[in-house]
Amino acid sequence: MLTISHFSKTYPGGKKAVDDLSLTVRGGEILGFIGHNGAGKTTTLRCVAGILNFTEGEITIDGHPMQGDAIEAKRVTAFLPDNPDLYEFLTGVAYLAFIADLYDIPKETREARIKKYADAFELTGALGSPIGGYSHGMKQKLALISALMRAPRLLMLDEPFVGLDPQAAFVLKGFLHELCEQGTAVFFSTHVLEVAEKLCDRVAIIKGGKLIKLGDTADIVGDESLEQVFLELAEGNHA
Repeated sequence: MLTISHFSKTYPGGKKAVDDLSLTVRGGEILGFIGHNGAGKTTTLRCVAGILNFTEGEITIDGHPMQGDAIEAKRVTAFLPDNPDLYEFLTGVAYLAFIADLYDIPKETREARIKKYADAFELTGALGSPIGGYSHGMKQKLALISALMRAPRLLMLDEPFVGLDPQAAFVLKGFLHELCEQGTAVFFSTHVLEVAEKLCDRVAIIKGGKLIKLGDTADIVGDESLEQVFLELAEGNHA
């Protein structure tokens, strides 16, 4: 579903944020993207989403190259940044209707999906209120609903569990598994290593812009915890 091949990103001034990254995310799997702040996780996600330009390497989503067919690549992708910007003057339901219009989601389908996700995240009662009055957690839930209701082929999330209460985090994990059962590929960055260990089919560990480990979660963890493995690799004790 997602193929990143020899991708690099250098910012003006010469800082190389990502260096020769190659990985794939298959339909029906959850891949966790792990690394310290500044490791290159967010830069990678933003380039895959088409928010940042890049000139080195290739990114292909569901057969559509981001550099040659960006519109179709974006059409099947939903990306949720770590601090999503919402139109705070709109009500929650008006914002979701706006997103649904952008992606041509039929009326009956959107209504059913909005009800399903808003009920599960306990946000239904607030949908008629302006987003500007929402708490941070409520805004995050609304942004999640806007991504989930599109039933994307590729769902990318940047630190999705930060700021969610335990109940909402549990609900989100269930929906991620549900999407995977329908063939969606899930690619998300996280600092919450316990979540990655339990939730992800595979993990990719990035350090200083370079991929240093990629594989099945169970194989990478072995007899240790993902936290132990990550700390060992981050300290430089890798082959």
